[in-house]
Parts: sequence; C-alpha cells; structure tokens
Amino acid sequence: MFDNTPYPESPRSETTTLELEMKKPAKLCFRERLRHFTWAWYTLTMSTGGLAVLIGNQPNKFRGMEQIGMAVYIIDLLFFAFVCSLMCLRFILHGGLLDSLRHDREGLFFPTFWLSIATIISGLYRYFGEDADDSFAIALEVLFWIYCACTLTLAIVQYYFVFSSHSYHLQAMMPSWILPIFPIMLSGTIASVIAEQQPARSAIPMVCAGITFQGLGFSVSFMMYSHYIGRLMQSGLPSPEHRPGMFICVGPPAFTALALVGMTANLPEDFELLHDEYANEDARIMTLLAISAAAFLWALSLWFFCIAAIAVIRSPPTSFHLNWWAMVFPNTGFTLATITLGNWLNSAGIKAVASTMSIGVVCMFFFVLVSHVRAVIRHDIMYPGKDEDVSE
Repeated sequence: MFDNTPYPESPRSETTTLELEMKKPAKLCFRERLRHFTWAWYTLTMSTGGLAVLIGNQPNKFRGMEQIGMAVYIIDLLFFAFVCSLMCLRFILHGGLLDSLRHDREGLFFPTFWLSIATIISGLYRYFGEDADDSFAIALEVLFWIYCACTLTLAIVQYYFVFSSHSYHLQAMMPSWILPIFPIMLSGTIASVIAEQQPARSAIPMVCAGITFQGLGFSVSFMMYSHYIGRLMQSGLPSPEHRPGMFICVGPPAFTALALVGMTANLPEDFELLHDEYANEDARIMTLLAISAAAFLWALSLWFFCIAAIAVIRSPPTSFHLNWWAMVFPNTGFTLATITLGNWLNSAGIKAVASTMSIGVVCMFFFVLVSHVRAVIRHDIMYPGKDEDVSE
C-alpha cells in the first residue's frame, strides 16, 4: 500500500550541501599554516603582559591577588617564548623575514614585539624587584637604555621606509599607523615604573629620557589623530571587522598620563642634593603639573574609548582577527592611568571605578583569548587570505 522507495534528494538540497562544503576551509598542514603566522601574534603577549602589570597595581587588593598577577606574568613569558619559537620556525621553513617587515600591512605590527618587551620589563620590576639587590637595579637600567635605543631606531627607520616605499590613502587611515611610534613612547612608562628603585645618578637620566621619548611618541600619535579624525569625518567608520582596532587610539594619551605622574612621583628623595635649595619646590610643582596634564589626557582617552566602544557594539565583527587584542592592551593603559589618578587624588570613588574597569579588562581578555583559540581551530586565522600578510 505504501511505497517505501526513498524520495530522491532535490537539486536544491544538493546545491545547498555543495555550497556548505565549499564554504568550509580546506585542511592545511601545520607547515603551510605556519606561513601565515604573522607579527600580529605579539598582540597576544603584549596584552597578557599588560594584564599582569594591571593586576599587580590594583588599588583594592584581596588575598592571593599578588600570586594571581605573578601567575599571569609567568604565563606571558611562556606565551612570548611560544610566539617567538613559531616566528623563528616560520622564517626557517619559509623564509621571508625582510619581506614581512617590508609588507604594507604586516610590517606595521612588528612594533607589537617591542610592546611585549616593554610589558616584560615593567612586570620584571613589579614582581621581582622589590627585594632585589643593586645588581638587579643595574640590569634594569641596562635593559631600559637598550630598549630606548632599539625602539627609537625602529620609530625612525620604519617610518622612513613607510614614507619612501608605500603609498597609503588617507581615506583608509587606521590607528595601526600609530604602532611604529608606540614602543618608544612606552619608554616613559617603563621609566615611571623602574626609576623608583634606581639611585639618583640613574633615576634622573631615566626620567628625563622617559619624558623626552614619551613626548615624542605622543606628539607623533597626536599628529596621526588628525588624519584619523579626518578619515572618520570623510569616509565614516571602518568596516565592522576593523572596528576593534579603533581602541588603539585609547593607548597614547592613557600611557602618557600614566608615565607623567609616575615619573614625577619617582624622582629620588635626594633630588635637592643634585640641584639647589629650591629643588623640593620644583619637584612639587612638577607633580602638580603632571597630575593636571594626566587628567587632561585621561579625558581624551575616555573620548576615544567611548567612540570605539559604541562603534563595536553597534556593528560587532563577525569573524576573529588579531586586531581584537586592541580591545585589551590600550585599555590596560587607560585603567592604569585611572588607578594612578585615584591614588594621587586619594579618591575612593576613582579607585572603585578603576577596579570596575579592571574587571572589564579581565573579562575582555578571556573573551578574546577564547575567541583566539577557537579561530585557530576553525581556520579563521593562520589561513591563506585571512591574516595580516594580505594587503588591503
């Protein structure tokens, strides 16, 4: 009575199945995927290191927080060693080191390697420097000056190469253009952290260098902001996939505010012995000016943060890119600047806001980390045409 012969699949279902199969990324071996392991992976390590420093500077601590920060710092070192190993393996197997540095898009992410170094140096003092001997202070001083020399060279050479070899359209300007100047700017942040332990003969040159290079970095960033705002006014917001990168603009004013207050606070106690009898008054005036400038810059970071947050919330990206880490690292600087202002103004309200911001940064870190791991598994990154080694 009933025909048990199965109905043939319709052409529509066959087409749908074929389309689904075509949308699935082809399987590639690890060796081929490693070809697309780019410099942008250091956004992972700079964000992890920034989180470790943030945890170690919390105004409202609970038992075990110091150990948590230490664990995050050690994990950052492991991540850094892992990324460095895979980068070396990429260039050993496939070559192209100079091509990656000269690439119009991937090359702009090479400074994230130096930003990772900056967080490692800051965390090194934060977690191992309190009870260290004089040799540790000397080692930090040497690391600081080496970092300044390397990042200043980077800022000059990379921008010269960009100016002479590439042609970028201002209508497509993105905050990643700021990245080459970012590492030298963080020399001021490093100085604000490690100058506290240094003797006067070392602390004052470090603070002077930190202020100088912090000013250089912020000045170049501020000039870039004019192009960025003009691009937004003329061409509108970036595509949803690029909007997480808008948070990069939060970093320069936030880290500058943090560095200015930190460096003036860490002037040596015997500062007056190196100058005249008015040195103490001079130091007090410098501190007041630094706090005023920090509040000014903090508001600029807040404005950039709000613009980027609204843009991302209204049109969130649909697939993971390594620029998602921009939602973590610049915001650690913004939160640290808030903590610094709260401490100096002795405001319980600002400290509470900073603690809330810290929770938000931690949550965003884990969200981006899980998305990062899932993207690797699903071939959303480390795959032809999906990474920063593709020109736009």
